[in-house]
Amino acid sequence: MTDITGAIAAAKAVAASLDLPADDAIVLHDSNRLTLRLTPCDVLARVAPAGHGAAPFEVELAQRLARVGCPTGLLAPRVDPRVHERDGFTVTLWTHYEPVTPHVPPADYAKALERLHAGMRKVDAPSPRFTDRIVEAEDVVADPNRSPELADADRAFLSGRLGSLRRAIEDRGAVEQLLHGEPHPGNVLGTKDGPLFVDLETCCRGPVEFDLAHVAEAVCAHYPNVDRGLLDDCRQLVLAMVAAWRWERGDRLPNGRWFGEEFLRLLRQGPPWPTLDVVAGRWDGPEKTSVVT
Repeated sequence: MTDITGAIAAAKAVAASLDLPADDAIVLHDSNRLTLRLTPCDVLARVAPAGHGAAPFEVELAQRLARVGCPTGLLAPRVDPRVHERDGFTVTLWTHYEPVTPHVPPADYAKALERLHAGMRKVDAPSPRFTDRIVEAEDVVADPNRSPELADADRAFLSGRLGSLRRAIEDRGAVEQLLHGEPHPGNVLGTKDGPLFVDLETCCRGPVEFDLAHVAEAVCAHYPNVDRGLLDDCRQLVLAMVAAWRWERGDRLPNGRWFGEEFLRLLRQGPPWPTLDVVAGRWDGPEKTSVVT
């Protein structure tokens, strides 16, 4: 987000209007949205430019998932669950969870993801399909104004790979359901209540292997009844989509260009397809971050 100062001021103003004391704001994550911990009220605020279309969807879905017992982060309990508009920003308020462990053990991670998927099968909510994410990536690749530093040969390669993978996955005819969309380690918290998944704006419909393609192989090894061929296709698809986003003009991920080049190299190199955590572990620079958002 470009206007961090304005976003923080908007979040504090919303909290104050709801009688939540917010003297200080700690930036936890800065990407397409700003995630803040407001204190002393100890509420999590997610702030985006006004008109951020995913906020109402996320708030409504969070309530539905909570009602069926999904292991997801909850909206702030002391205020009405809604989207707030303030000074050109969209603000939503959530429960802040103090992590009790820096890493969720793979078996616990897989069990929580299985519970999430089971609960999601009970929720009838309008949601995009996973192929919409592919279209978003294809649009970045197809428009030189959006990806000006992507070489022509790489543009043609990436466009072809995204299209062929979409066809290959759809041709498998796998059962589709509501998914998290990006259940990578950056979106799962180890709390006293167990692993909880957050950041629901990416939820979409697709095969569970699309979700599993975002997590470590050690997690997948504990998840039951995985279609390994479909998982390989989805892992390759995730590499291709993330590669496209890293080449987009204005991408804010630290070291995003290195990751964009690395994903292209891996796609050309061929199988076995690495998971995102493996690729992130190859970066030897100072910043460690999710390579997706």
